[in-house]
Amino acid sequence: MPRVEDVLRQWGGEFALTAYDEPSGAYMFIAIHSTRLGPGAGGTRMKTYATPADGLLDAMRLAEAMTLKMAVAGLPMGGGKSVLAVPGELDPDTRRNLLLRHAHNVHMLGGNYRTGPDMNTNSADMDTLCEVTPWAFGRSVDNGGSGSSAPDTAVGVFHGIVASVGHAYGSEDLAGKRVLVQGVGAVGEPLVEMLVKAGAHVIVSDVTLDRVESLYDRLGVEVVAPASVLDTECDVYAPCATGGVIGPEDIPRLRCRIVAGAANNPLSQRSDGELLREAGILYAPDFVINGGGAIHLIGYEALGWSQQEVERGLVGIGTTLSRIYADADAAGISTEEAAERLAAARLAEGRRGPAPA
Repeated sequence: MPRVEDVLRQWGGEFALTAYDEPSGAYMFIAIHSTRLGPGAGGTRMKTYATPADGLLDAMRLAEAMTLKMAVAGLPMGGGKSVLAVPGELDPDTRRNLLLRHAHNVHMLGGNYRTGPDMNTNSADMDTLCEVTPWAFGRSVDNGGSGSSAPDTAVGVFHGIVASVGHAYGSEDLAGKRVLVQGVGAVGEPLVEMLVKAGAHVIVSDVTLDRVESLYDRLGVEVVAPASVLDTECDVYAPCATGGVIGPEDIPRLRCRIVAGAANNPLSQRSDGELLREAGILYAPDFVINGGGAIHLIGYEALGWSQQEVERGLVGIGTTLSRIYADADAAGISTEEAAERLAAARLAEGRRGPAPA
């Protein structure tokens, strides 16, 4: 069983904060992987883990992915992440007080780390954080924020799927393409709506039955059980729930041509990108295709972008993926490696201009 101390010793990032919150029984982690391009930025995830070390390890992996995401998207921010590793469901008062103490931790970093919504946190939670610190993106519109970034994350994933289909099949037309969306929550549901509108044959799966029933009734989508997802024949498999859903043992089971979804770290390890390439499956690296949320939050709230500028950024996700696919083909490498090379080149250039206020 890993220990927090062991995970910290292996950390290759710049900074990690660890704390134990006795009133809630939660462990509180903030990981800043890189500030080379600007302040570390990444959402606050609230989740139950097998051990505290697992929560810290998740924060570190996600922070590193945020570094890559910001670099590929051309945003003047670095990579960071928060994890509140809770022992289980918290009552409203305990949860609120935990968020306030987390906000104090964020605030004492003096703007070197900025957070936003993530798994099991939302705009209302960011309003709570902003009672203590200004360094929280994604506040509600009524409180001066830009609201939920989930719909724009879905828009970015949609553009990524279009680009992926274009590369794999020679045409970006989604009509008749079988697209399996795993996880139909805040990002998956609007993605399904866009795919149906584009003429795709959409298949959905979610552990929450009410979600799939609603989409079946409203849009007539096909439904498959969660246990059958990897074995379901489709053109595009779009994981939009938790990470780690594809490991080396799962790749032979896949019956898709493309993996392109919103989930963070869908591969159990990055080297699995090469296994997907060998299997003839086109992989859209997660830190590229799911960058719409970062573009929304940072564009609107840190850079003062207009809606048109944010929309251009979302369309650019597809353009960037097309470049990555071409680079990967030319070099005979995985798309994951090609995307990491692009991020590394932009990180090597260093910060451009002043940090966002």
